[in-house]
Amino acid sequence: MSPLLIVLVVVQNPETRSRIKTVFEGAGHRLIECDSCEQAHLLISNGVSPDLLLVSCSSGDPLEASYYSLLLKSIAGEKICVVANPSGSFFREAMTCGVKHILGSPVTSRDIEAVLDRLHGCDIHHVAMSKDASQTASAERFMSSVPADMPAAPYIEELADGNFFLAASPAMLEIHRQVKLLAEADINVLILGESGTGKEVIAQLIHRNSQRSRQKFLKVNCAALPAELLESELFGHRQGAFTGAIKDHPGKFEQADGGTLLLDEIGEIGVQTQAKLLHVLQDGQFTRLGGQSCTKVNVRVLAATNIQMENALLEKTFREDLYYRLSVFTIHVPPLRERREEIPYFMEEIVRRAPAEMRSGMGSKLPSRLIDAALLYEWPGNLRELRNFVTRTIIMRDLDAGARELEAKIESGVRKCGVSHLEDKLTNAPGMRTVVRDLKEKTEMAMIQEALEASRWNRRQAAQNLNISYRALLYKIQQHRLAPRTSRNSNEPPAREFPAWRDAE
Repeated sequence: MSPLLIVLVVVQNPETRSRIKTVFEGAGHRLIECDSCEQAHLLISNGVSPDLLLVSCSSGDPLEASYYSLLLKSIAGEKICVVANPSGSFFREAMTCGVKHILGSPVTSRDIEAVLDRLHGCDIHHVAMSKDASQTASAERFMSSVPADMPAAPYIEELADGNFFLAASPAMLEIHRQVKLLAEADINVLILGESGTGKEVIAQLIHRNSQRSRQKFLKVNCAALPAELLESELFGHRQGAFTGAIKDHPGKFEQADGGTLLLDEIGEIGVQTQAKLLHVLQDGQFTRLGGQSCTKVNVRVLAATNIQMENALLEKTFREDLYYRLSVFTIHVPPLRERREEIPYFMEEIVRRAPAEMRSGMGSKLPSRLIDAALLYEWPGNLRELRNFVTRTIIMRDLDAGARELEAKIESGVRKCGVSHLEDKLTNAPGMRTVVRDLKEKTEMAMIQEALEASRWNRRQAAQNLNISYRALLYKIQQHRLAPRTSRNSNEPPAREFPAWRDAE
């Protein structure tokens, strides 16, 4: 049997990328996709050791070209496959660095299969045999405990107040790259994303990497205060400005002078406060409540919201001119369900950072049943819900109960989705494309169900028999709402119970 390959892919062309993914994942290998040579270099610098690097580079970006050169020099030539124009500089540079596998554009599936055959024939086998035996055994134990296409190591950066930034997915690595680009640009940033995705952490990361990092970082939750108190909190007030104003009070803009101010839940502020905030962003001046003179400050404003700004602009609940002042640069933070590969790392970090007395008696690793359930659950509350769940599980000191809790939530979601799917079928007449898609899905679902039943719901064995990655099988089980058949003789449809968790460790 051919050894498992860890393949790092940095290819911009979507068609070529799709062909690479089809060939290597179809052969059961693990694929880690990056959007740029910089991301790939960051992963390698943090301990990822690919058996093959498949890379192409755009000649239009000098910075990307420099990272391309670093990649070629940091990995042995026989472990690199370059996709380049044979007459271009990237082709010649690859030749100079001793790269043995070079593909000219356009790349076909046969070209990729030929590279894979050559790797299976000699190069990778030789590399695997030359590894230290203890390192190989350690790597195999690690690979058996995580989904097959998870990155080998996350990027973690410590922040203030015990917070930390973690990136293991291409989307979050791209956000980190954007933050680094913003380091020299002292501009306003709008951070968008669902509630609990970590928008405040991104704001802290921007401040930490900026020229204002030694100054204050303050935050105002705009949704937590009524309009009158919010205006006082932002701009301050003079003595006697309103009932209870017994002395002068500086607002957050004055307190953050020279530093950074995060306006959290900016979409919740009223129209009157929006107008005054726009004035501050335009010329850096404002007047305290009950005051006469203007105060001038130098503050970088970061804003965050979980509302759909496009709808707010259409409905005139948010000023268009204020939006454009705030969104000089916009960062979209994806929900946790779109970066599931980071879930195990977040869980481990939360456990590791918990007080010693809280996690006493727990093992050094979380059980695979708990991690698998966490990977399948949708996490509507995102990181906030995940943090609360892990903390509660640690306090209860019952990891099996935590897994059962998630399994019950997944089962409940499966049933709700089943009802919704039935209603859609009753109200929408199927077209030709729908019929073809349903037929394809039914065939796929039947094949996966048979493989799972044949392996007695050992999903790792089933994934191997189906020649797909373990992680891909997890998604398919969730997508098709598959569950063990409770009775083969019953004429009733199978109960939608959650699968038995019995994968081989």
